[in-house]
Amino acid sequence: MVLLKSPEEIAIMRKPCRIVAEILEELAQAVRPGVTTDDLDRLAEQLTYRKGARPAFKGYKPGDVVYPRTLCVSVNEEIVHGIPSGRQLKVGDIVGLDFGVVYDGFYGDAARTVPVGRISESAERLLRITREALYCGIEQCRIGNRISDIARAVQEHAEDAGYSVVEEFAGHGIGRRLHEEPQVPNYFRRGMANPRLQEGMVLAIEPMVNEGTARVRILKDGWTAVTADGKLSAHFEHSVAITGNGPEILTELGARV
Repeated sequence: MVLLKSPEEIAIMRKPCRIVAEILEELAQAVRPGVTTDDLDRLAEQLTYRKGARPAFKGYKPGDVVYPRTLCVSVNEEIVHGIPSGRQLKVGDIVGLDFGVVYDGFYGDAARTVPVGRISESAERLLRITREALYCGIEQCRIGNRISDIARAVQEHAEDAGYSVVEEFAGHGIGRRLHEEPQVPNYFRRGMANPRLQEGMVLAIEPMVNEGTARVRILKDGWTAVTADGKLSAHFEHSVAITGNGPEILTELGARV
């Protein structure tokens, strides 16, 4: 069941989403050669508690395996859900930072992929196209449209650029729970659930775009998803409210609180 949020609830959600945006910006600034993904996770957790929130991902258990950390850090061919470790970042890497918090009973969730130092032109293009695909999807977050309008916008932008979109993972509703209905895939097939967008929906839209094949492998840790061909992947995400005035990006720096 899709849970619509009242204007008062959306007003409350602006705070956790703003916290996510601020911390993601600090994490992006901390990314540099020699930093470990553990370092980034510790920073994310410190900043979360400093702001009076709690981590959304730590202890999350959608299936049999509990996610053990505050931050998901996915490097290069890692698509999503990378578990922080002692791995040191190096020049030329790209790093997906996926992060969420709970504050005052509501969740915020966002992600961005950032470069480590100077990266290749091909990696820069992948990041640019994936971020653009996110905003193509957000532009479709208007009352009366359908989930398929978001999905097609993301898919067409990525595929027109020669990339593939990941089908195993999708965006989602968000509110008092991290993952709510509806699912928001980054591709569309006939027969998929395709609800109409309504005022009060809040959606986490998150394109995951691969340089090569869309196929995915899950590592033995039960969480880390990697590209089946070892090529690069990028991930961008925003939590977006659907309002009578169009989409409101709650996890963007500069969004109203």
